[in-house]
Amino acid sequence: MAASHLLDDREDDREDATPSGNQVDDKPENQDYSRISKPSSSQLPSEWWKTGIAFIWAGFNLVLTTVMITVVNERVPDKSVSPPLPDKFFDYIPRVEWAFSVTEVNGMILVALWFVQWLFLKHRAIVGRRFFFLQGMLYLYRIVTMYITTLPVPSMHMDCAPKLYNDSHGKIKRVLQLLSGGGLSITGSHLMCGDFLYSGHTVMLTLTFLFIQEYSPRSWLWRCYHGFCGLLSATGVFFMLMAREHYSIDVVVAYFITSRLFYWYHTMANNQALRDSPHNYLNRTWWNWVFNFLEKNVKTPVPCTFSWPLSLPYVCFKNPCKSYSMVQSARGG
Repeated sequence: MAASHLLDDREDDREDATPSGNQVDDKPENQDYSRISKPSSSQLPSEWWKTGIAFIWAGFNLVLTTVMITVVNERVPDKSVSPPLPDKFFDYIPRVEWAFSVTEVNGMILVALWFVQWLFLKHRAIVGRRFFFLQGMLYLYRIVTMYITTLPVPSMHMDCAPKLYNDSHGKIKRVLQLLSGGGLSITGSHLMCGDFLYSGHTVMLTLTFLFIQEYSPRSWLWRCYHGFCGLLSATGVFFMLMAREHYSIDVVVAYFITSRLFYWYHTMANNQALRDSPHNYLNRTWWNWVFNFLEKNVKTPVPCTFSWPLSLPYVCFKNPCKSYSMVQSARGG
């Protein structure tokens, strides 16, 4: 009798626990708020064809930059006629002959680190087109500043390539030489002057660091990685000034334009409400129509998630032991 009474009590408890009973549900009231929604593939489409267009845009402006450097080299005044302009940094820091090699090595390391990191990003197509678009924009602005204002050489040690005047064949050869060497002095391809305002090396040192920092986690280990990359970027800029390959104003302008353009773009890209707001003054930039084209189908901030660059076949992930046990159990049954 006692056992049957106990079973009856359990039956009553189960009935009271049903939604029709008076017992309060044990589920937390804020269960809906504790769910973290993950962006779906429809919110973050790859659209590699747009990335390809952005890559062509960056490549076109890179070639145009080398052409402009060749043109500007013809206009650089002789250092015996127009000596270097006074620069406060040069007043206190003596020139170090080998310092510019450190700058270019740091730049190559940062570019390599960013390329590997980008390769393992899940949404590498979106991030890639952002990088190529901003890179192309910075090249374009640099073309304008180089052409409208030609500064004298920043140091008497600089020996510029001789002027070619109307030798078109020689100018084309210089453009190809500059492109083949990546525009680096360390490869012996950059012997021309005039591309001072603003510094292309500072652009790449700053842009790669900003992308490395933006598209990586915020854990302490990754913060150490950010610190290392930031140190590479900062020392690269400092050693460039020590080598007197650029004026201080070249570096300041390059950092300001690169960082502002990066922050403006990502502010709009990560705020859907801001894009649709009638009070958004950032959409008055002349390149806003290009931004809308690239980011039209990106409806949410890009999460920092990683994946393998190439999808491996499913057979690589199959567990042979598990398959064997399933066969054995089927035979035994």
